[in-house]
Order: sequence, then C-alpha cells, then structure tokens
Amino acid sequence: MSARDQLLVVIDPVARRTDGESVRIAKDVLGAGAAVRICLPEGPEEFAKSLARRGARRPVVIGDDRALLRAVTVLHRERELGSCAVSVVPVGTAHVLSRSLGVPPGAVAAARAVLEGAERRLDLLVDDSDGVVLGHLRIPPVGAPAPAPAPVSGEPTADAHPWLRTCQSFVRTLARPARVASAPGPAPARLRVEADGVLMVDLDQPVEGVSVSPGADGLAQVEVRPSSVGAAAQALRARARTVTVSGADFRYRADAVVGGPVRTRTWSVRTGAWGLVLPE
Repeated sequence: MSARDQLLVVIDPVARRTDGESVRIAKDVLGAGAAVRICLPEGPEEFAKSLARRGARRPVVIGDDRALLRAVTVLHRERELGSCAVSVVPVGTAHVLSRSLGVPPGAVAAARAVLEGAERRLDLLVDDSDGVVLGHLRIPPVGAPAPAPAPVSGEPTADAHPWLRTCQSFVRTLARPARVASAPGPAPARLRVEADGVLMVDLDQPVEGVSVSPGADGLAQVEVRPSSVGAAAQALRARARTVTVSGADFRYRADAVVGGPVRTRTWSVRTGAWGLVLPE
C-alpha cells in the first residue's frame, strides 16, 4: 500500500464537541477509501505529538480554521512542510480560511477531495517569530467586546441585593439607545509600513488598517488604508517579498489567531512552502 493510501486523521476536540455527526461521516468516507489511523488529541501538545509521529502517513485534519492553522504551524516549525501535503475536512464553527483556499464545504465532499484530490503548492507568510499566515493578516485586528467592569471593593452587588439587579436592568434599558448611537469606532493607528524596504506610510500618517496576504507568485499583496476626514482616502497598495510594520505596541490577526502586542514585526513570503490537497 502506498503512502498516499495511508492517512493519519487528527480530529480536533472542538470539532468532536460541536459536530460529532460530521466527524463520523468524514471518518466513514476516509476509512472506506484508505488505511486510516485515528488520533483524538485533547489539546495543542497532543495535537503536535500526533503529527510528529505520523511516519509515512499523510496528515488529515478534521476541524476548523484554527485546527488547520495549528497543523501547518507545527509542520513548519518541525521543518516538515516540504515533505508532506496537508488535507483538511472543515468541521466546526469557522471555515472562512479553508473555503478561501479551495477546500469544498461539507464533510462528504471534503473527505472525497482528500482521497481523490491533488496537492497544490501554496505560498506562505512567515514572521520573525516563526509564526505563519496562510490566508490573511490584518492590523489592527477586529476588537473583542470590552469586559464588564468589576464592582469596586465595598460596592453593593446585584447578587447581594436582588432589588439592585432590577434597578440596574431598568437603567440599562433606558441608556442603551444613547450608548449605541455614540459608541466610537476603533481609533486610527500610527504605524510605519515598509514593503521590500520602501516606505509606504510613516508614523505621522494615521491609518485605519493594514492588510497583507500571500499571493500566488512569491509576492505578498499589501494594502494600507490611511485615515481621513470627510472623503475616503485612497488605499495604498504594493506587492513585496517582505513587509515590516512598526510603531507603538500593536496587535494583529493572522488568519484566526490574534498576536502581539509587538513594536515591530516582519513577514516574509516563502514561495510554494506548503501543500494542500484540493479537488482536481
């Protein structure tokens, strides 16, 4: 039996919890067409160990975008991306990345692509901390809702006084329209962005955001959206092999993961650095 017919199927714990039926269907389809070894890791460490012990088997991830990103990151750091192609069956809550890369939706179609598809080599963005970007990098990332403020020490709480909960709820109801109407958007960032050493924007020009994505020809696509008052400012675009962003502490979203804060970070394109099995 060839290595192509031997699969290491790593099932992400989130997929098992959120959609066990799709996981079962994918396992059945894969098991009917290849020799399958199933791994059920409970966390990132077990996930990484499963991939490290795959031997000659092709790795198949059943999970969401985070699981795919985790698998590629592990193989990249083990310097194994060049010797194997990754397959994914999207199961879970987030499939935007896998679909943008060409993976078919649905457990049956994706599992059949694992068995019948072909490897396609794709470019990869690698940063100076050995992090990877498969699809898209955004600065700043989409913000998470602010946590509710903790009560001041000595202040009465709703749990201690049920009548207080009623009053608080009533006040929130009255205040909600005003809060929504006046909620400010994210403040512009001050960043220095260089593409292959050429300055695109400096710290004196606030920007609404920066996006970087690997292309298909060894060059990253870079877009900087300057902040403006009134009419929208024209976006600045470039294609480059390396992109450096610096400034005050900033965070960034690399695919499904938020990184930082950092003061400077450089991303470089690795041409054809990883392989993904896609329908022919």
